[in-house]
Amino acid sequence: MELGKRRRLARILNPQDHRTVIVPLDHGMTVGPIQGIQDISSTVDELSRGGADAVIMHKGLARSAEGCGGVSRTALIVHLSASTSLAPGSNTKGIVGTVDEALRLDADAVSIHVNIGDDNERQMLEDAGRIADSCDRWGMPLLMMLYARGPRIKDSFAPEMVAHCARVGAELGADLVKVSYTGSVDSFAEVVRACSVPVVIAGGERMDSTYAILQMVHDAMQAGAAGLSIGRNVFQHPQRRELVAALGAMVHGNAGVDEALGLVNGHAVSMAA
Repeated sequence: MELGKRRRLARILNPQDHRTVIVPLDHGMTVGPIQGIQDISSTVDELSRGGADAVIMHKGLARSAEGCGGVSRTALIVHLSASTSLAPGSNTKGIVGTVDEALRLDADAVSIHVNIGDDNERQMLEDAGRIADSCDRWGMPLLMMLYARGPRIKDSFAPEMVAHCARVGAELGADLVKVSYTGSVDSFAEVVRACSVPVVIAGGERMDSTYAILQMVHDAMQAGAAGLSIGRNVFQHPQRRELVAALGAMVHGNAGVDEALGLVNGHAVSMAA
């Protein structure tokens, strides 16, 4: 790996433990300005103060959030692919940015989204291959978000489906892959073992329980995950700054679920009991 890519990747994956807490904020492109990301500057600032290692944004929002100070404290990943929920084929992601643009924004990495099993999978894979090549030429780390979504996919969370997605990312040259959590430590450990690059988990649909979020992250870390990339379950949380701090304690400090829940709720939890 070239020096430039190693240096940028070290801003996302903590050099001491090679783990990361990422909060994606690219949802406005897909579903509009939902609660939690209307004021992107204040959102980024809060997440940064909570200790997020990185945020993911489209190029326009990266410019908007630049003045809040949060981006200077937290690594910036510029998302290069998009679709909207209004389109008939919303699972087909198109490339809407370049590595050159991300470099001009002083990004620390770029990300792309590929839906395996979609009718237009071939085009997304070709796009991913070209972006990976450009990233290697410019020394830019690449995060690939990969999900099993298409007419032949019966269960997108099935361990074999998630493992296949993670492996596609590694095969295409991703430096970091983001996939769905499979629901158990043992099954996700198989996903991690079959992937030669660090794996982070997605947050999925909005959860009603803070405990459930923390339990999922704890189990994923037990399985060997390199961290998380969770959006709505973080930025829509009523105590998102505290939640980010708690997630950081789990990812970087090996805190347990009860200890992390105590951090969210604003009190220390005795681990002696």
